[in-house]
Parts: sequence; C-alpha cells; structure tokens
Amino acid sequence: MTASFRRSSLLLMVLLAGSLQAAPAETPHQAECAVWQRELSFARSVADHDAAAFAEHLHPQAVFGVSGKPTRGREAITREWAGLIDGSALILRWYPAIVTLGGDGRTAYSSGPALYEDPKTGAARLGRFGSVWQHGDDGIWRVLFDDGITPQPADAAAVQRFHDGQRATCPAA
Repeated sequence: MTASFRRSSLLLMVLLAGSLQAAPAETPHQAECAVWQRELSFARSVADHDAAAFAEHLHPQAVFGVSGKPTRGREAITREWAGLIDGSALILRWYPAIVTLGGDGRTAYSSGPALYEDPKTGAARLGRFGSVWQHGDDGIWRVLFDDGITPQPADAAAVQRFHDGQRATCPAA
C-alpha cells in the first residue's frame, strides 16, 4: 500500500465514523412515542374509512385475533375488517394508553381502550386491544400481531370516560 492510499483510507474511515456519530440513535422513549403516533394514525385510518391507509399499517404477514381463530396476512385482515373500516358493520375507535419498547428496539407493544358502537342502534361496548409492532428495515413501524378482549356494554358515562382519556401525544418519559 502506498502512503497516499493509507492516508486516504484513514481519512475516509474518520469521516465515516464522524457521520455515524452525527446521527444519534433513537432513545427508547422516542421509539415509544413513534409507536404511539403510529397507533393513533392506525386508528385514524379506520375513523377516516381509508382501507389503503389501514393496510399500510399492517406487516405483510400480520396476524389478528391471535387468541381465537387468527386471520393471517395483510390482505386477509383488510378484507375481514372491511365492515369496520367503512363503518357499516361497526364504528370502532381506539387509542394507546401504554406503549413499551422491547429489548431489541425493533419490537413494541401497545395497548389501550377500544370503543365499539353499533351504527344502527348506537349501542356502545368497551374493550381493550393489544398490538405488537415491528420496526421495519424501511424505518416504518407496522402491526405484526393484534388482539383484544371481548367488549362489554358501556353506558354514556363510560363512553365519555373513553373520550376524555385520549391523549394526542405520548406521555413524558
């Protein structure tokens, strides 16, 4: 190796090391807030009756209803949820109350309340959801697993508490 080549190689390594250090890694709290916002965006896709946006939030091999008879794959889930997405079968609203980042930094769990309203009768039920999110190589968080508990009838006061509990931003660290 020539001295010039060694100097050039050394300079290139120093520059690369500096550029890697210039972009600080996301903290666990920042990642949890990113999942929080992604969960809100996912819920908004249903509230806006946007099937394409709903599907974009799903991992291609997502599994929904994992505690019962699971539905596997983005396309199958989107088909199964069509009546929820368009609001004809049920009006579904939810938001995160908890988001926790897994040790690998690429997996997160979110959970919170879910409000189910019958569009014909207005009857309301409350349940809870739990979702596992995976951070893709493209930098986007997508739902990998999703499930919930069976919703129970809810009176007007419980519905109001649901609405009052929603936060637009993730909790402070």
